[in-house]
Amino acid sequence: MPFKHIRQLSVGRARVSHAVAVIFLEFFSWGLLTTPMLTVLRETFPQHTFLMNGLIQGVKGLLSFMSAPLIGALSDIWGRKSFLLLTVFFTCAPIPLMRISPWCFFALMSVSGLFSVTFSVIFAYVADITEEHERSTAYGLVSATFAASLVTSPAIGAVLSVRYGDSLVVLLATIIAVADILFILLVVPESLPDKMRLSSWGFPISWAQADPFASLRKVGKDSTVLLICVTVFLSYLPEAGQYSSFFLYLGQVINFSSGAIAAYIAMVGILSIIAQTLLLSILMKRIGNKSTVLLGLGFQLLQLAWYGFGSEPWMMWAAGTVAAMSSITFPAVSALVSHCTDHDQQGAVQGMITGIRGLCNGLGPALFGFIFFLFNVELKEISPVPNPVTPGTEEKSVIPGPPFLFGACTVVLALLVAVFIPAQHTLVVKTCSTRIMTEPVSGGPENGSVPVSDEDNEPLLQDSSL
Repeated sequence: MPFKHIRQLSVGRARVSHAVAVIFLEFFSWGLLTTPMLTVLRETFPQHTFLMNGLIQGVKGLLSFMSAPLIGALSDIWGRKSFLLLTVFFTCAPIPLMRISPWCFFALMSVSGLFSVTFSVIFAYVADITEEHERSTAYGLVSATFAASLVTSPAIGAVLSVRYGDSLVVLLATIIAVADILFILLVVPESLPDKMRLSSWGFPISWAQADPFASLRKVGKDSTVLLICVTVFLSYLPEAGQYSSFFLYLGQVINFSSGAIAAYIAMVGILSIIAQTLLLSILMKRIGNKSTVLLGLGFQLLQLAWYGFGSEPWMMWAAGTVAAMSSITFPAVSALVSHCTDHDQQGAVQGMITGIRGLCNGLGPALFGFIFFLFNVELKEISPVPNPVTPGTEEKSVIPGPPFLFGACTVVLALLVAVFIPAQHTLVVKTCSTRIMTEPVSGGPENGSVPVSDEDNEPLLQDSSL
């Protein structure tokens, strides 16, 4: 088996540091491309830059949503390392084409959404090698690493682009992406225990496990997991839309310089690292999982409202500090789910959550762009020379950022939903493979042939207190 050979290439014990390095290298390479990406977008789609950007991100997000459950379930059976290699390779595959063939770059970038679920495999990898009481801290460290990868990479990419051109930045990003792939291939060990991997190798993946809509149907049969997933959707939808357009918004509407934008990214990244490591660990111990999620959503609500009504640069800097504090939400949600999930189902569950985020990555940018269009906030192009101020444009809008205010409204809904998540709840994931694996071997074929329809009658999560 090819997967077996891949697992045997590395030595040593799996550690959280392996997951941290993989995430850092992948997103550092893409962070370098922040400035070149804007340039290539304007050159390739001069008339409808943000419309095409939303379409590309939408296709990528939709494909990520469709593939995440399958990749998560397969990693539960065939191991994490093989799928880490697969997801990182295809996520970074478009990078070399950015300057060679922009059309091929954007086409491959859209299709790469099929494998852009590295976080789902990484969170499952971390769950395999950590104890339950360590998991929230480990998730926070992984999320903080994502922020750390964006602290300096956009600024480095911008400086190199000005001095040496975009081609050098693309080359450097390609080298870092290749280094990430080689690191996974040669250094990262497999995290799944040998016994679990061998006992589950022969079991096939059913369509019910791979179908993302089947996962959503199962979600609806249990109130707790439904509340968690709706909370993730309502909170991440504005975050995905914000990420796709916020840097352009700072430069176009708030009049940030390119240096100020790079400094803003660095500040928010550094504060996010502190929030997702020190603050998250303290909060999880002091107030618990659910309260930490609610606090993170509260920070996000304040941040989006500030972005929506803020019209001065100092307001954006202040809101950025709150945005960093809101970054504790997703690792807290991941820890909440992981603490209550069967050990051999971490990939499937994290794949479901990542799939919802992938759907938001498709809907969020398109939604924000459409709201900007409705309120006549023009973000189609960036002019290096400020446009002369006309008499009718001196007044600032009462709501400079309407999409951010809309995002604040969705976060209010997320808060209302999250309030009803039970504080004490045990989640037991039921899938075809786990049911077969838990049947006694001596029971004969008749004991293992349980119809799939019977499984659908059971809730995805069950409350152990009942």
